[in-house]
Amino acid sequence: MADEKKSKRSSNRKESFKTSSGIEPKAFYTADDLHAPNSLSAAASATLNSKLGAPGEYPYTRGVQDSMYRGRLWTMRQYAGFGSAKESNTRYKMLLERGQTGPSVAFDLPTQMGYDSDHIMSTGEVGKVGVAISSIEDMETLLKDLPLDKISTSMTINSTASILLAFYIAVARRRGISADKLTGTIQNDILKEYIARGTYIFPPRPSLRVITDIFDFCAKEVPNWNTISISGYHIREAGSTAVQEIAFTLADGITYVEAALAKGLDVDTFAGRLSFFFNVHNNFLEEIAKFRAARRMWAKIMRERFKAKDDKSWRLRFHTQTAGSTLTAQQPENNIVRVTIQALASVMGGTQSLHTNSMDEALGLPTERAATIALRTQQIIAHESGAADVIDPFAGSFYIESLTDELEKRATNYIERIEDQGGVVKCIETGWIQREIQQAAYDYQRAVESKKEIVVGVNDFVQQGDVFDIMKISDQVSNEQIERLKSFKAKRDQVKVGFHLAKVRVAAENDQNLMPVLIDAVEVGCTLGEISDTLRKVFGLFKETITV
Repeated sequence: MADEKKSKRSSNRKESFKTSSGIEPKAFYTADDLHAPNSLSAAASATLNSKLGAPGEYPYTRGVQDSMYRGRLWTMRQYAGFGSAKESNTRYKMLLERGQTGPSVAFDLPTQMGYDSDHIMSTGEVGKVGVAISSIEDMETLLKDLPLDKISTSMTINSTASILLAFYIAVARRRGISADKLTGTIQNDILKEYIARGTYIFPPRPSLRVITDIFDFCAKEVPNWNTISISGYHIREAGSTAVQEIAFTLADGITYVEAALAKGLDVDTFAGRLSFFFNVHNNFLEEIAKFRAARRMWAKIMRERFKAKDDKSWRLRFHTQTAGSTLTAQQPENNIVRVTIQALASVMGGTQSLHTNSMDEALGLPTERAATIALRTQQIIAHESGAADVIDPFAGSFYIESLTDELEKRATNYIERIEDQGGVVKCIETGWIQREIQQAAYDYQRAVESKKEIVVGVNDFVQQGDVFDIMKISDQVSNEQIERLKSFKAKRDQVKVGFHLAKVRVAAENDQNLMPVLIDAVEVGCTLGEISDTLRKVFGLFKETITV
């Protein structure tokens, strides 16, 4: 095992670990490491060790890799994207130069909703909350000089995830990089859009069909790509509790697995590439327990419910982002402390990748200075705190273990309630999940207003804040993007564009896997908006109609 762990060590890890006092910690600790007179009985030790397992072993309470951060640190992502593809590319290069280990792309609302930048519905939104991507030309600019066969790219995109992935694969092809060399993640989680976020286009059932097309295609052609990032992040941002975040996220995951199985896919061909995306809030110990509980629950679900045989299918691998909803416009420097607490909880909970929010995000898009401080926060935790030197260091804590068990119990109860009502899609259609989140958000807001919950600088310890520079996107960015897009459309072979859009329509109508025809379409110049419009005509639009 020692040789195996050594072989897994990346260049950013030490050969050995010591505390500041020269004590050499073990890789991980069990009940057997307690010293008399505080040690547990032999029976109690055996029970605890059996329940927890070891890191990298079922049920993965202690982590999904046997060496965890001793072998390799988590991927340090900084979610970024704004204005034009050129501006965003510059920010990615800056972050990579300063130590980021994987770019994470934020797209503007038109891109998320399937509209080209020159569409009337895009007015006033081009490049404002993310980067505008309408064509393969935009994607080429976004990825300019980035080594796609050496980095892992995350793209936070849902309704149009298939099209953005097609752009990415097509750009790689132009560079001579085959799809099997690409690594990264698309969020591709439409269910949480209906639940908590709202950037949906099509109804749930055709949306699930597109997602399972991606599962099937990537299993064969892009095997190292995470085909979905099942997201509790936005559920928590909408106001859910930690228990609800676990329950609704895993219930969504169950729904995706069931959809793929109904399509005829074997569980072990796709389940190993499922990934998750969690929020992390300020309640430090509850957040650690949340990650441990979610990992254990998913392992049991995949092994016992879906009978997956490959242990990779049992492992809940997840990305974490610190909580944007906890950041305050008042005294924004306080957000550095909040983000540090949250980031440390993520590491203690065993995340595989992490984004740390910038202190100024309650005011606007992150400035370069604030984004750098957020990245440095991760680096200080990794290299100065010692937190990454021992695996699952809170294991065996009476409180942590009890809290992990209680979170698992309550989240499991929620999943059972969802299934008793007909499953996630049915609960979305009736609005039950949405109402549960709304009630939790209301209860928290009442607690803040009554000062049962203290938010420093907001409802207590208030003072006059400093003036902050706020990053703003000029309307000129939108004008230039639209002109570039018009020029791109004018120089295309319009006959080929029409032919390939027709192929997209036929594939959508005939339940043919969409991914190959989407890649062909973007390669000849079909735009995101044109493809989305073609699919709208086949699939229709989702309109929320909640029944009480």
